[in-house]
Amino acid sequence: MTPEERIAELGLDLPAPTPPAAVYVPAVRTGNLVFISGQGPSRDGALTCLGKVGGGVDVETAKEAAKQTCLNGLAALKAEIGELAKMKRVVKLTVFVNSAPGFDQQPIVANGASELLQEIFGDAGRHARSAVGMAELPFGMCVEIEFVFEVA
Repeated sequence: MTPEERIAELGLDLPAPTPPAAVYVPAVRTGNLVFISGQGPSRDGALTCLGKVGGGVDVETAKEAAKQTCLNGLAALKAEIGELAKMKRVVKLTVFVNSAPGFDQQPIVANGASELLQEIFGDAGRHARSAVGMAELPFGMCVEIEFVFEVA
């Protein structure tokens, strides 16, 4: 089963890649690594989760937003390499969470992306990760994720 088929089997859709919001490229490949620029929780060109987690946004909503953000990262990867089957390993995620003062559950939010990657890719989806609370994120989004993938 291809990763794209596995995504469909999970009842999810791989979206079209999100165009850059500023002066940068969505993905850079160097050797066998692909670095994906920060992605947010957007669907059909609109952000789906705005606000501070632990404030107006609850943890489960933010975790779902991280899952959508992960799908957007995979869409950027697919645009760069052609098919997700060329992905050998998820190397690292950096998950930024727009956090209300005192909120300390960033790792739970990040699990939305980490769990999805393992569901799709199995052991190749296990990765190093940082989950960081931020005072603000671009456009008020609740979560942003950067990705590093090893590819064939």
